[in-house]
Amino acid sequence: MTAYILSLSCPDQPGIVATVTAELFRQQANIIQAAQFEDAETRRFFMRVVFTVVDEAAASAVRLAVEPLASQLSMTWTVRPRDRRQKVLLLASRFDHCLADLLYRQRIGELNMDVAAIISNHPRDTFGDLGGAPFHHLPVTRETKHEQEVRIRALVEETGTELVVLARYMQVLSDDLASFLTGRCINIHHSFLPGFKGAKPYHQAHARGVKMIGATAHYVTSDLDEGPIIAQDVEPVSHADTPEALVRKGRDIERRVLARAVRAHLEDRVLINGTKTVVFPD
Repeated sequence: MTAYILSLSCPDQPGIVATVTAELFRQQANIIQAAQFEDAETRRFFMRVVFTVVDEAAASAVRLAVEPLASQLSMTWTVRPRDRRQKVLLLASRFDHCLADLLYRQRIGELNMDVAAIISNHPRDTFGDLGGAPFHHLPVTRETKHEQEVRIRALVEETGTELVVLARYMQVLSDDLASFLTGRCINIHHSFLPGFKGAKPYHQAHARGVKMIGATAHYVTSDLDEGPIIAQDVEPVSHADTPEALVRKGRDIERRVLARAVRAHLEDRVLINGTKTVVFPD
């Protein structure tokens, strides 16, 4: 038996769960996990079902059976093998703590992905062990930004990339590239109250005496750092913490929050709900 994931969203109405599960039963699929959510504000329904069937032919039959349901319910949906490794493109700049963490988690099997390539605006010798992943040094200036992004887009298409992760990639994507990557590009950034932008945010936070630091992972949109949020975390700090201590603690939070968001995406547990997300538990 092979496990598959059906994820869907549609306008809310009575009978969606019954309709979907009854069809899976008719296709001799065995449901082993299911979660659903109805957003009372947007009146949209979200569902994730893990089911098993005997083989890919049976899964194809499920897909054919779901198509008329999708038309009937105005449904956006996907069905894919649960164990299929997705192709992920990683972008990083000078700071490589998030990049190294993702590569480690992929190597030990925590993240079910294949690294299609690593892109940086800094040279290869900036980084340590990249595990043999193809590396592309794509420097960028204000004058060459368009050409550099054309190359990034070409690499996404050439490698069959399904997810792009900005692992502390310190360049703002253009509206065109952000639109091209809608729903399949995750970014990580520090998260403070109040917000500190520009250079050395942790030093700015120290100067203001913050008592809590954090990080946010979100989908990239044309609105800088305002895309649908996938994961967040915080950690208390005190007057005794130096700016260097805040940077160290911030690196740890950024690593775990980004990994949590990437894992949720790879497991089809994240469904976009307008400016928000629905994230089903693992």
